Amino acid sequence: MKIIGFEKLSLVDYPGKVSCILFCGGCNMRCPYCHNGELVLNPDLFPPFDDDEIFSYLEKRRRILDAVVISGGEPTLQSGLDEYISRIRDLGLLVKLDTNGLRVDVLKNLVDRKLVDYVAMDVKNSLESYGRTCGVANVDTAAIKESIDFLKEGRVDYEFRTTVTRETHSEENFIALASLLSGAKAYYLQNFVANENTIEKGFSPLGYDELQNYIRILNKTIGNVQIRNL
Repeated sequence: MKIIGFEKLSLVDYPGKVSCILFCGGCNMRCPYCHNGELVLNPDLFPPFDDDEIFSYLEKRRRILDAVVISGGEPTLQSGLDEYISRIRDLGLLVKLDTNGLRVDVLKNLVDRKLVDYVAMDVKNSLESYGRTCGVANVDTAAIKESIDFLKEGRVDYEFRTTVTRETHSEENFIALASLLSGAKAYYLQNFVANENTIEKGFSPLGYDELQNYIRILNKTIGNVQIRNL
């Protein structure tokens, strides 16, 4: 495992838990609005954190921390991910995985072995608009759908989330997403927040009324839809 970012305390990244966040570099998508652009495009520019430093911190803080969030980039690209998570769990900490769902076999393996307690899957857009939204023209949408359907089985606690920009999403997209995610436990619309680290520029957030319209569409098939970053 190569950890190139370490946020030592978060109260918002694991619902209801006090966590820290470990960031992996590299990704198999190129979402143009991604706010971790340097982690995705140039992970070798970041010196990795030493495992001893990370696990020493976790050991000292495990009575304060409830969980560790493994994020990215895309963590499922990392070799040794399962062994690394096992070391975290040996400290009595919960593990949340942030993933784009493209490596469905890795996701299933981690869930089946009960190595993760919570999964947050980024659903980029309706399947028809996936390639344009994630920056990979030939993206394997069958794998995306398989990951979505697998999580909806409820073998692990989970959420779906979509970062929404005015330039990449439309009402038509959310009508399709309402069908794709029908019956999901929880779905969050994350309103785009501009920063200097996005892969491309020129994206903008939506207004409250626009997001509420999308929520009305989604609530027809999904019981718990909420907004983040408003």
